[in-house]
Amino acid sequence: MLYYLDSSALVKLYIREAGTDPMLALAGRKAGHQLVVLALAQVEVRSAFRKRQRAGEMGQQLADELLTTFHRHFETRFLKQVITDSILDVACELLDRHGLTSFDAVQLAGYFSVKTSAGTNVPVFVSSDRELLAAAEAHRVPIFDPCSA
Repeated sequence: MLYYLDSSALVKLYIREAGTDPMLALAGRKAGHQLVVLALAQVEVRSAFRKRQRAGEMGQQLADELLTTFHRHFETRFLKQVITDSILDVACELLDRHGLTSFDAVQLAGYFSVKTSAGTNVPVFVSSDRELLAAAEAHRVPIFDPCSA
């Protein structure tokens, strides 16, 4: 199956929190799934790691190690959806229709781009962000919330 991971889901693969176990099962090599991430997700994942480091929840060495591991996976394990003008146009439309943050709108717009190119292999949108999931459901997108699994 094809899964599109937003940043809230992606972080769970590296930092233990609610929803980590379902994410690890979904992303495990034995599961055989294809995982797509928005290219810009690397910025938000780095932000999440550094924010926790600054809050004292992890040391710099651990944050650096997690970033190294994430970067390796980003280059080898995940399929990357690049941001295009078309995605930005869709994100603007989503902002007009839903109470999303700008980044969440770009995430969902990226999903729609993947869905269009995937043909009959409709991707599942994976997120733990309630507002983002609600917007996806409004567009009849198949969703998976690892915190509800």
